[in-house]
Formats: sequence, structure tokens, C-alpha cells
Amino acid sequence: MSNKKIRIIDQTPPPDRYGRGWHTLGLSESFTSKPVGVNAFGTKLVIFRNSKGEALALQAACPHMGGDLSMGKVDGDMVRCPYHEWGWGKDGECLDIPYAKKIPKAACIQSWKVHEENKLLFVWNDPEGAEPLDHEIIPREEACFSDKWSNWVLEENVININCRELIDNMADMAHFKTVHGVTATRFKNIFEGHVLTQLNEGKNLEGSEYDEGGIMKSKATYFGPAYMMCWMTNEGQGLKQKSVQLVSHVPIDKDSFLLRHGVIVEKNESFTDEQNQEMVDMYTEMTQMSFKQDVEIWHNKIRVDNPLLCDGDGPVHKLREWYNQFYLDRSKVPSSLSKTLEWESKLL
Repeated sequence: MSNKKIRIIDQTPPPDRYGRGWHTLGLSESFTSKPVGVNAFGTKLVIFRNSKGEALALQAACPHMGGDLSMGKVDGDMVRCPYHEWGWGKDGECLDIPYAKKIPKAACIQSWKVHEENKLLFVWNDPEGAEPLDHEIIPREEACFSDKWSNWVLEENVININCRELIDNMADMAHFKTVHGVTATRFKNIFEGHVLTQLNEGKNLEGSEYDEGGIMKSKATYFGPAYMMCWMTNEGQGLKQKSVQLVSHVPIDKDSFLLRHGVIVEKNESFTDEQNQEMVDMYTEMTQMSFKQDVEIWHNKIRVDNPLLCDGDGPVHKLREWYNQFYLDRSKVPSSLSKTLEWESKLL
């Protein structure tokens, strides 16, 4: 009988709370005066625009008798419940009950702060109920507003695992070769407070979705726990193609999340509009194909809280320490995380 000690996988359950930070709900233009229901943070939200065009996010459950506000209608600055037409407005306050003379003092429901940037709509989640700090506001990306770039193409997938597994990719150098067919020539992580950056350079191998022998360079930055922008350049077949990719998720509950992957592509000034559209469509399809390779892995992997790492792996433990700050009260976040830390792989 073998005397080897078997490694036991630790599957500590994920935290019951949800990360503090901005979460992307989709394209701004997709939210109108018609209420939209969104499953997030273990509950259901209703998103709508009031008479001023402001986007509001409230809990979808009416506390009167449980009606679903996302099935109601917008009336000026309120969304009215489809059950008894109670009207709910900004900050979750009940503004009108058609058949009552007095509104109960307790008539207030949960609301979430929203923000619009880069043609996307964001919702802020904080278990402590605090406002975002100034340096946590989503930075503007000029390419999103330039005629020299295509419009966002978004794709959504529901992933049935805790959202931490998505973030692990930022430190996981080895999977780029195995999953995507790209061998790294440089790989670096930079931890800066609530911001995490991955610098990645590599060559496409035979069988990759891009041109074999082509060069890939990317800078991927998470601004908080759930919103990442990746600036990427692909060179191959005599062409250089730039894109900006969005990777953002919203936790549905602690064991599943809605993943949004978006792409905008820089147009070629020498191309006609039709040629540019063909190029954008082809590049978008390739990037989505690459992303779906990760999705297949996530759908079938398990949560491992004690990963068995080797000297060729990236700073997975440091990444998880960085990520965990968003699940702590602000007062309990280690001061060491405010210091900049850089880690660069010593490639074989």
C-alpha cells in the first residue's frame, strides 16, 4: 500500500455577502422608461428611468404585498407596482398610494446608486451601505465615444460557480497556453489598492484562434471586484489590430454569476465602411470564441480554497488576498493592500 499523503481539496463555502464595488448591468441605451428586472446580489432589482432620464435601481419586491415592480409601469418619477399601484421613486421612497390618504412611515425600500460611463450602466453594491469613494469612480475610456472605433458588442453567459473563479484568471499565466494557445513572453501583475493590472505578451501557437506566430499584447485592469477593461493589440498577417474588451460580472447569488464580455474594435482608416464592418465582425467573433474557452472551464471546475501551486504559477494567493478586501468592511481592509506591489514571472 502506498504511503503517499493524499492532498485534500478545501472547498470552504464562499462568503454570504457580495463584493463592494461597481457592477455593470449592460449598455446604457438598453435601459429606458420600461422597468427591467435584474437578478443580482441574492435578490431582484428593478431598473428604470424617471421623467428626467435618470436611471434608478430599486429592490423589485414591493413590501406592501409582494408585487414585482419590474412587471409594473413607470409613472413620471415613480415605478408603480402592478398589484396595487403603489408608486416608488428615487432613494426607494414611496411617493404615492392611489387609494390612501397617508403613506406609512416605513414605506421605503432598498435602492442602489447607479452611474453611467463608457456607454455602460453600473450599479454600486456595498454591504455597509456606504457611498463609493472619489477614486473608485469608473474611469472614462475615450475609445467608447470615438467614431474611429466600433460600438460595443456584448455577450452574456450565466456561470454556475462563485465569481472568484473568474478573477483567478488575472494571475493564472499557465492557462493562456493550455486554453488559448498563446505562449507568454512576458507576464506581470500590479496590485494598487482597489486596482489590479495584468500585463501580458505572447505568441500565438498552432491551433490558436488567431494567426499562428502572431503577437498578442494586452493590459487588463480590474477597477474593483467586478469591472475589468482590457486594452489589446494583435499582430499577424501583416496587420495590427487594436481592441478594448470588457469583462464584468454581476453575482446572481453566491454560487452563480452573470458574465458580460464586450468588444470594441479600432477601425482601419483605409477600409470602406463595409470592409470595416466585416473586420469588426470577424475580430469580435474571434475574441468571443477565445472567451468561450474560459467559460467551458468555469462551467466544469470546482472551487479550491487551498490550490496546490508550483513555481511556474502566478501570484494566486496574493490575488485572492487583493480580491478578498471587497468582502470586508472598509475598516478591516489591511493597510498593506494600499501599497503598490509588482510581480513578474521568470519565464522558462
